[in-house]
Amino acid sequence: MSEHDVLITIEGLHKMEEELEHLKTVRRKEVASRIKQAIEFGDISENSEYEDAKNEQAFIEGSILALEKKLKNARVVNENDVNIDVVSEYSTVTLLNMDTNEEMTYQIVGSVEAKPFEGKISNESPVGQALLGHPVGSSLTVNVPAGSLHVRILAIRK
Repeated sequence: MSEHDVLITIEGLHKMEEELEHLKTVRRKEVASRIKQAIEFGDISENSEYEDAKNEQAFIEGSILALEKKLKNARVVNENDVNIDVVSEYSTVTLLNMDTNEEMTYQIVGSVEAKPFEGKISNESPVGQALLGHPVGSSLTVNVPAGSLHVRILAIRK
């Protein structure tokens, strides 16, 4: 995998394509209309509506460029590609926190689909990186911002 590859599921790919289409067709028109309206107010040098609209336009254009780059580098991961012999991208992992005796389940996803509060952690995060390549039964210590996390891998599934 190239360092520029963006791992994503087919569902995530479709969401990114929809978001890009919305930015290009809806949001661009909305902000262009706001800019036109602000210009009609007169002197744009002291016009906060114009300034706000131009800033929003720059933000939208930056978002479009970022999404286009991600889509260009997208590598769709199919469920059939998921290895469950060891932790891999898009596998679901059940862990035991050895300090609290609490079980946690996470899916390792690409960074664009990461939603930690929904149990989807990035393959680029400290925990995601540490888990990759380890089989069931492995015990690991992961350095996280809050300190060290001591876990054992209990299960790996698709």
